[in-house]
Amino acid sequence: MTRLILVRHGETEWNRQLRFQGQVDVPLNATGHEQALRVARRLASGEVHRVVSSDLARARQTAAPLAELLARRGGPDPIESAALREQSFGVVDGMSVDEIKRLHPAAWNDWVDFRADYAFEGGESTRRFHGRVLQGLRELANAHAGETLVVVTHGGVLDMVWRSARARSLDGPREAHIPNAGVSQVQVLVKDDAHRLDILDWADIAHLEGMPPQPVYDQARLAEIRQRVPLA
Repeated sequence: MTRLILVRHGETEWNRQLRFQGQVDVPLNATGHEQALRVARRLASGEVHRVVSSDLARARQTAAPLAELLARRGGPDPIESAALREQSFGVVDGMSVDEIKRLHPAAWNDWVDFRADYAFEGGESTRRFHGRVLQGLRELANAHAGETLVVVTHGGVLDMVWRSARARSLDGPREAHIPNAGVSQVQVLVKDDAHRLDILDWADIAHLEGMPPQPVYDQARLAEIRQRVPLA
């Protein structure tokens, strides 16, 4: 059994602009750095064996304050994993919704169908992304069995975890609430060659009390609008 404390990275300016960040290396903004400090203070008092993060800057910067606290106690250096990167959106990485609609209207209409095998040009399909994420988590669970890991990653990665644990389809819009710097906990049970994910807690933001409201990327609303508005 391996316990994963999953943290979505702190806020970036592109989060506020509702841009598709994908694998563009966007740093945290001032709010994101404050969120990272609050995550560190919250988790430092619990049992944590090591910190793992996506190798993208926004995740590394979110993980850094907690990793520094653990290092002062003689804990191990943080691990960075490319397997925990956000989904690649190819040609639309870095674009806002309005920009995608204007520059790639057909691709946008396909995207908001939320089909598991669809990918923007040069990007990853949800199915391929899911496979990458689950393989990365399986490798972590095998390498650190019995430990508690803090894993700092991205909204899309957490969506793949939630869908797997809840046995939800990869088709369809995101259902899980995944706030910046939210803390979720899952258990990974490894038995023979099988792995099972069990959610213990999800999207706790008690440590962010008093901070500004977060930007919300609502896939369910986008899908609803897509159904009501005929294709151009």
